[in-house]
This record gives sequence, structure tokens and C-alpha cells, in this order.
Amino acid sequence: MSSHIITPGPYRATKLWNEVTRLFRAGMPVKKHRQSLRNHSSCFTASAAVEWLHQLLCSNSNFGPDVTRQQTVQLLKKFLKNHVIEDVKGRFGTEDLEDNNTLYRFPYTSPLKPIPCPAAPSASKNVKKRPSLRDKDSFFRFKSVKKNEDTEATVNPDRHSEEGKKEQRVHRRELTGEDERNIWRDTTLTHLQKILGVPSLEEVLDHRCINPQHIIHNMTKVNKHGVVTLDDKTDDLPHWVLSAMKSLANWPKYDSAQPSYPGFERDVFKTVSDYFYSLPQPLLTYELYELFINVLGLLQPHNERVAIEALQLCTLLLPPASRRKLQLLMRMMSRISQNVDMPRLHPAIGTRTLMVHSFSSCVLGSAEECDLDELLATRLVFFLMDHQQSILSVPDYLLTAIHDHVQYLRTAQIPVDNAVVDGGNAVCPPLPLFTFCRQISGAEFEQQRLASSQKAMEELLEMLVTDQNMTEKDRRKKLKQFQKQYPDIYAQRFPPREKASKTDNMPKIKAPLLSIRKTKVFSIRN
Repeated sequence: MSSHIITPGPYRATKLWNEVTRLFRAGMPVKKHRQSLRNHSSCFTASAAVEWLHQLLCSNSNFGPDVTRQQTVQLLKKFLKNHVIEDVKGRFGTEDLEDNNTLYRFPYTSPLKPIPCPAAPSASKNVKKRPSLRDKDSFFRFKSVKKNEDTEATVNPDRHSEEGKKEQRVHRRELTGEDERNIWRDTTLTHLQKILGVPSLEEVLDHRCINPQHIIHNMTKVNKHGVVTLDDKTDDLPHWVLSAMKSLANWPKYDSAQPSYPGFERDVFKTVSDYFYSLPQPLLTYELYELFINVLGLLQPHNERVAIEALQLCTLLLPPASRRKLQLLMRMMSRISQNVDMPRLHPAIGTRTLMVHSFSSCVLGSAEECDLDELLATRLVFFLMDHQQSILSVPDYLLTAIHDHVQYLRTAQIPVDNAVVDGGNAVCPPLPLFTFCRQISGAEFEQQRLASSQKAMEELLEMLVTDQNMTEKDRRKKLKQFQKQYPDIYAQRFPPREKASKTDNMPKIKAPLLSIRKTKVFSIRN
């Protein structure tokens, strides 16, 4: 019996279900049992199944050690409902399994769920897709926007000679609001696709659900604590809920006037949990469920940084109101679980475990019933709570890439000769933001990145050399620093002189110096 990691891709929840089912059927010990004066062969008790399956889930890298025994019972109930198991009388289809000595067995039919095959590409899909926007320093190589000019030069070779006789005028590209919104969306999705390692995000995400304005809002409208601010305050948490969350997060120092009767903190906690359960959908939204399920495939011990980066980008796709609620909830949960002064909120469950199991279904869930919802949501919320400060912050590298790309397009220029004359005025035709791009390998990307960095350093060195506003003292100081930091680039600009031979470099001794007598040294010791 062996398990393997279910990597990101379409229908990941179904693949996980089939994986657990396969391992359970292959490894669960069965033997003869006697019950009600009858012998039953090849069966097992519910308690034995709970014990064995619980150990399997805790040791499985797709689920992790935070799975509880009660969650294992819930999964076995779904096994019974979906005919993965049946009782010794052949009954199934209900969820009345309990952690007791009732006997169950495996049916002869296969309980694995079919995974839909990808549809064959139709003729309508051969239509060229709208080119997506990529940042200039990302994972793609762009074809030159001057390709059309080169084509025209082949047809009309005298064009360049004619242009040499007159000064060519240029026109700057004007970006519309829609252009900029598309840049925010497509740059974010490009990075996310690279991190997930999937051929296309269409397999795990419906692009129609992505609102570029949500990404812009979540990255630009934040307070000094990094929490999203809302334009419409009616979408915010009610004042009484926010007050209750602050009281728990800062317990017991939030408000000296708060009630102090025994069990007050439990009542406040129940008030908060009741509010989040009353929301119409989970904070991570139904539309993004499949995407977050795929990010779970990255939650491996050696992949923690990658998982954090993926969740950073995924949570930027949320509506601002949902992201704000998620930020405040995760902060409250994290502080409560680390607060040694917080009284025990449950007699049998630890505070950290209670936080996750109380709010997991409020954070992640599917619109349709999913058999592994509870297990998957628990694992994701544990990770969100432990890394909430990093995950729910704005990634600076993405913000820089987007701003640089917008600035790059705003300064793009095209010849006026290609413009359309309208009433004597040159009207520049619409300039496509990008020509078609192709994906490159990691080695090519690394080579391009190094080449771009070196070119930028060469330009910086040239600026230091030619800057007329810089004093010679500052210039020498900065050039010395540059030589120390980038010796190779400095050597290319100022190649060292060839070393002369040793005999050529030896100083010639003048004849008169040879006749100088040595001065006698007198010793002070007598």
C-alpha cells in the first residue's frame, strides 16, 4: 500500500476521494467476526475502521496530522452513504455510522468516482484567443512590436532610405482604464499559473469570476496594518461583531468596563462564530473553491514558501469585503490560540484546535456537497492561521511588476507614418498592448533575467561616467563602489592594461647611484 501526493490540476477533490478510498480498501484489515449468533467473514468493526483510517489520514501528506477522530467518523459516514462500505446485511446510503462495534464490509463493486475526461478541442476553439497581458520582466518573451515595420521594409526596401531624409515623429500609446485593469488581472494570474505549475488556469479557475477591480482594491486600499479598507461601509463587519472580536483578540486588556461573569468569553466567542456561520457563502467564495483546493497540493514541508506565495495571490482575487473579513478573522484566531491568559473555551478541545474547527466551514466550502470538504478546509485554515501575516499581505514584487509594466506601456512609441490622416491631422491607429507571446523554459528565463540585470548595471555605470552634474570627487567615490560591487561589468567598461613582462617593468638604475657608498651604521652599544 502506497500513497502519493495529488498535484494541482482539475478535479483534484475527486482524485483525493479516490486516493483515500483506494488506500482504505487496500489496507483496512478484515477478519471473521461473530455477532447475533452468526459468523461474518471479511468484515470489520466501525471502531477499528475509525482507528485505522485516522492513522492513515494523519500520516498522509495530502491531509496532515491535524485530522481529528471525529472528522474520521464523518468521513466513514460518507463512505457508507456513497457505498464505499456497507453493513454486513448489505445496507448503505445513509450516514448513521457510529464509533462502535457495528460490523461493516467492502462491497464487490468499485466505489471509485469517475474523473471526467477533457473534451476534445472543437473547431470553434481554434479561434485565436485574446492575448493576455504579461509584465516585461516575467516568464514570457515578447515579439517586437516593430515586426510589422520589418515586414513592410521587405516589401518596400526604399522606405528606410526615404525616412533617412526626414525626422521621424512618434506618438505615445494612451492606456485606457480597461487596459490597466487587464494588466492588474493578467499579471497576477500569470504569476499564479507559474507557481501552481499547471498548463492553464482554465482547468482550476473560471476567468469570468475574476474581477480586476477586486485585485486593484485589495492591493492599493489598505490601512497601516495591512487590512483592506472598504468604500461601502455597509459591507463591513457589524460594529458589535468587530467589538466582540477585538475583545477576544486582546483578552483580557481590551475594555475594563466589559462584563466579568464566569463564562463571558465563551459567550463572546459563540457570538462571533454565529455571525460567520450566518454569512451566505464562505469567505473564500464558492467560485474560488477549486482554486484553493489545488493550492492545498502545495502544502508540503519543503514547499511552505511556495504555498504562501500561491495563497497570497489567490486571496487577492477575493471581493474586498471577503478579504477584510478573512484578515480580521485570521488575526483574531491567531492571537487567541497564542494567548496563554485566555480561559479554556471548550472542556475537551484545545484552544488552537477549537479555533480551526469552529471556523473552517465558514472559510472554505463548495456550493455542492463535497465529501472531503471538512478535511480539506481544516488543513487549509490551520495553514492560514499560522501564516496569516505573510499570506494576507500585499506582495511587493507583484505591485512593482504591475507598476513597471504600466509605465512601460505608457512610454511605448509608434511611428506617425503608420497613422491614419483624418482632416489633415494624424490619428494614430489603436496599438495592441502586446503581440502574441510564447512561453519559455526556466533556463531561458534565467538567462534573460541575468542579461536584463547586466544591461541595467551597464547603463548605470555609463550614467556615472557621463553625468555632468556630479563632482569628480563623488564620481570617483561612486565608481570605486561600483567596481567593488560589480567588478566584471566595470572591467568590461574599463579593461585593465596588459601586464608588461617582468624585465620591462624592472627600474633602470642610474650609473651615479652605483658609486654611492654605504653609510656606516653606528651601534649605540659600546
